[in-house]
Amino acid sequence: MRRQGAIVGSLLLFLGLLASCGASPERPDESAKKISQEGNAPQAAGAQASAQDAGQAKDSAPARAEATGKTPRPAEAAEPKPERYMPPEPWREKRPAPGEAPTLKAPAFAQKRLPNGLTVIVSERHDLPLVNISVALRSGSAQDPQGKAGLAELTYEMLLEGAGKLDAFALDEAFGDLGTSPQAGVGPDGGGVGVRVLKRNADSALSLLSTVVRRPRFDKEAFDRKKKKALADLARLSGSPQFLAQEAFAATIFGETHPYGHPSSGTPKSVEGISLRDVKGFYKKHFGPRNAALVVTGDVTLAEAVKWAKKHFGRWRGKARPPKAPSEPPVRKREQVVLVPKAALNQTIVVWGRPAVPIGHPDEFALRIANDVFGGQFSSRLNMNLREEKGYTYGAYGWYDGRRGAGVLAAYSAVRADVTGPSVAEFVQETKGIVEKPITEAEMEAAREGELRGIPGKFETVDALAATGSALFQKGLPLDRIERVIKAYRGLSLDTVRETAKKYFVLDTMQLVLVGDPEVVKTQVPPLKLGALVERPPLGVAPEEGKPSAAK
Repeated sequence: MRRQGAIVGSLLLFLGLLASCGASPERPDESAKKISQEGNAPQAAGAQASAQDAGQAKDSAPARAEATGKTPRPAEAAEPKPERYMPPEPWREKRPAPGEAPTLKAPAFAQKRLPNGLTVIVSERHDLPLVNISVALRSGSAQDPQGKAGLAELTYEMLLEGAGKLDAFALDEAFGDLGTSPQAGVGPDGGGVGVRVLKRNADSALSLLSTVVRRPRFDKEAFDRKKKKALADLARLSGSPQFLAQEAFAATIFGETHPYGHPSSGTPKSVEGISLRDVKGFYKKHFGPRNAALVVTGDVTLAEAVKWAKKHFGRWRGKARPPKAPSEPPVRKREQVVLVPKAALNQTIVVWGRPAVPIGHPDEFALRIANDVFGGQFSSRLNMNLREEKGYTYGAYGWYDGRRGAGVLAAYSAVRADVTGPSVAEFVQETKGIVEKPITEAEMEAAREGELRGIPGKFETVDALAATGSALFQKGLPLDRIERVIKAYRGLSLDTVRETAKKYFVLDTMQLVLVGDPEVVKTQVPPLKLGALVERPPLGVAPEEGKPSAAK
């Protein structure tokens, strides 16, 4: 009863306060009705303001004087109205010029090699007591055996499914006790596993990481679970037009048997054929100190990292050696257009490109600038055409992906199905235009500034630093790569960029892959005369046969 009385008393007090303020409580439906009457809202607000003004007038100085018979003071008789806007000021009319760009300073990387062949790479950053510790290897999905695409990815993921005396759950808990969670991943040129921890936990984290890399358990139960998940993920991706385009494009420009001719995840058919024995074989062949680097970034010195490496990895043995870089595929003339059929799709995925130079090639940076002008930035010619002028797509972009053996020069867009043909025609026209309408000085400068200003993002965190250090090792690049990149971009001339564009944007070497409604594509694309239209079943496998398609 005492509690109910307190509640009633509080409610009465609240209502009394509303009444004393001249307000009356409204039901929610009445408030909503007022808000929904858009045409009446300004009038109601104006009427309320007028009523308030009238009330203020009754209580003004002259009114009080008339009621009391007293003469108002001069200040009360002439009360100035406050200004309701900021008066114009000349200094606001001109936008301030941007200040000087800050000096671009590349992070320093240092390295030392242990007697067992393990490379230790360090980049120091002492502003926070954090370190990222990663083990990077030069073996990636390019080392997948024929017919076993996805083996490298499955092997790296299995590292975290138990190590030493710890099963998957105990291992995860042990890392969790250190306030971290390990991550494993793989790409075409390498893979790795790593953690980010407070420096005070670095030694304990290294002990666990060493166990993960040197003594993985490869339990059958864990393998079956991971393989089942991989197949489930691929089943989901099989419905993604973007993934289907990625898989078909890699096979088209490199060839299905080339090391770069498949996605890292593999396909349902290839993953289905992977056994635990395959995983153990890949590990034995590719994991060893001579094919690995311990990359430590953050609040650490090279001396500290070497000490940690000797303690936790000094006894690591293995016969693994760095694999050779994949060979450059031949650049072929386009003879066909590859179509991955996806009935009733309201968009068509367009991928257009060719193999290009490997990372570190003398033409790399001029090609990056030429690609930026073509499609590599929002203001690129391709995006301005397809998105801004034509309205065919939400976006179109190009990219250059530098790899050890060969790069990729490509462009992509998801366009409205009803303008598939016109969109492909614009890809063709822009490819011609990058040569016939030479890149301008302004375009080159904008692209160069974009590249230079994007560099700091590659090392803004200790994780980004570790990723950069790992990539340098995996791709066999010098540790001062970032300094060389800055110098290379600043040293480019317009003539060099134009000549590089002519060299690589060759129309009849650009392969075309489409994912879309076959009825739409077959109607709109053949009139462009870009090559014979050849259907490639999704993921290159005919569902009714379970065999690879004949399309190459």
